[in-house]
Amino acid sequence: MDPQAFIRLSVGSLGLRTPGTALNGTKSGSHAFSSPCVCEIRLRGFPVQTTSVPFVSSPETTPPDANTIASSFYLEESDLKALLTPGCFYTNHACLEVAVFTGHKGTHCGVAIKRQQVGTFRLEVGPEWGKGKPAVLFNGWTGIGKNKQENGKPGAELHLRVKLDPDPRYVFQFEEKTKLSPQIVQLQGNIKQPIFSCKFSQDRVQQVDPLSNFSSSFVDSSDIEIERRERKGWKVKIHDLSGSAVAAAFITTPFVPSTGCDWVDRSNPGAWLIVRPDPCMRESWQPWGKLEAWRERGIRDSICCRFHLLSDGPEGGGDLLMSEILISAEKGGEFYIDTDKQVRAAASPVPSPRSSGDFSALSPVVGGFVMSCRVQGEGKYSKLLVQLAMRHVTCVEDAAIFMALAAAVDLSIEACRPFRRLRRGTRHSW
Repeated sequence: MDPQAFIRLSVGSLGLRTPGTALNGTKSGSHAFSSPCVCEIRLRGFPVQTTSVPFVSSPETTPPDANTIASSFYLEESDLKALLTPGCFYTNHACLEVAVFTGHKGTHCGVAIKRQQVGTFRLEVGPEWGKGKPAVLFNGWTGIGKNKQENGKPGAELHLRVKLDPDPRYVFQFEEKTKLSPQIVQLQGNIKQPIFSCKFSQDRVQQVDPLSNFSSSFVDSSDIEIERRERKGWKVKIHDLSGSAVAAAFITTPFVPSTGCDWVDRSNPGAWLIVRPDPCMRESWQPWGKLEAWRERGIRDSICCRFHLLSDGPEGGGDLLMSEILISAEKGGEFYIDTDKQVRAAASPVPSPRSSGDFSALSPVVGGFVMSCRVQGEGKYSKLLVQLAMRHVTCVEDAAIFMALAAAVDLSIEACRPFRRLRRGTRHSW
């Protein structure tokens, strides 16, 4: 399998200081920041990322930890080309911008709160971004903003580390929607190479597609009633080119409406078990991960997918939350595992294994992107696109387990659709 070239642009080691100013409110220079600061990290064509900026108590303090990552952008060849090409409204190449603000955006008790911009750091995108080699683009302190202190010394200074790292990925696509048991191909430019096949099946009661229109007169009423209230028995197996099953996912907790409503609620989520063949026992499966899914109601409904790695230990106490993502029920979205993002959201560190085999061992190594899959919204034709970091794949079977996880995410969008009341003798849909 040949990977596609991606680079990871990381911004980290953030810190803010005012030389000669004590940050507890006393002045040895100009002013002290009266509220926490945040920064918006911007790169043209990508969503703005927001994170907090810690204060550094004095100029003599050790610089912030170089290993802390505040933001990451993942760029493929087409992204770099777009950034290096001046557009209609841009005369120069794009810039990475880190804008620092004090105060909070929004309102309090009906009164608008105005945040103040401390300053902005800019770094122009250059040809070196496309060389595919590790590079530190900036590391250290830099003055931001135009304000000077009363004694003539520089104003606020920002510490950051901007780094490029090659991050090649394998890109896969399901040739049809998951329920049609599609072939899975690897994409490399215009080349499609068959890698796996996906086999979807369901129990007898589930032979009626809960998302299709049909006449109730052709289906046993007891089967319809069960199907109307629960979705269970769904299974997906991933086969290699020889026909051997190398990964699977199956529903362990049915998707059923919670009490008093007609949807799968957070209080009682449906769940999938993601498994791989047990090397010690023939025709046996070894648990690898658990995916839970439910519907979040709001102005625009979302499907929440929460993924845990399962410990190999008998106690099961080492299970780790690796991802919890909201996906638009209408438009779809992206499910991903990225330990940098998860670390920033979680209270405790999250390990990033080297391969899917190491996921079972829960071995902590260098963090970053693991996988992503893009899914469509409810009732839309979905051909899954899956990206997988090359460093997490030591063999074809390592990739297969992520295909099973992606298929479970895709099917969860359907399984979390609201349940409808059945009108006997009429055409209907769920």
